[in-house]
Amino acid sequence: MLGKKLVTAQKRGETRALCLGLGMVACSMMMYFFIGITIVPFYTKSIWTTETVCKVLKANIEDKTLCPDSQGSEDEDIFSYPCLQVWVNLTASGQEVMLYQTEDTLERNPKCSYIPDKLEDSKEVKARIETIASNFKKYHTFPCYYDPGGTQSNVILSRLYPPKGLLFAFLWPTLLFTGGCLIIVLVKISQYVSVLSAWQ
Repeated sequence: MLGKKLVTAQKRGETRALCLGLGMVACSMMMYFFIGITIVPFYTKSIWTTETVCKVLKANIEDKTLCPDSQGSEDEDIFSYPCLQVWVNLTASGQEVMLYQTEDTLERNPKCSYIPDKLEDSKEVKARIETIASNFKKYHTFPCYYDPGGTQSNVILSRLYPPKGLLFAFLWPTLLFTGGCLIIVLVKISQYVSVLSAWQ
């Protein structure tokens, strides 16, 4: 009687472990799919792939400019801020080009190198932009990214999704998938050993 209870408990434990492993594999597949339709297209779309050294030529704060929060937005989504324009000397080609914070900055407003957060206070925005401008004037050289194909003559300070960020995004679903497969394999090995022991 006790042996039957132990076998039943063992089968229940194996079933739960198997469901856990299958659930982890299913979750990892969903995460892979989500990353594949969100992050990967932005990574492959970026043409600023080669890193080089940029030297600041000038960093000026122009008059306030209007920037829509998104394309096709209404008037209430438009906000104004001081326009920071940073011009650098591209070491790779020796050209004088404009620097942008990320790929998204160029798409949202090609006139300015930096776009602040809409929710920030106007005084804080002005102080932050002045701080950024002074930092560019203080640190003359820094790494930046340019388009080796020559499609875009401008450069960006940092990529939205660099290779390390993409690898980090795939790290967690990979660990989840590996753990789920390991649980399934261990359950199958346990079932095989149990059947082999009963047969003997």
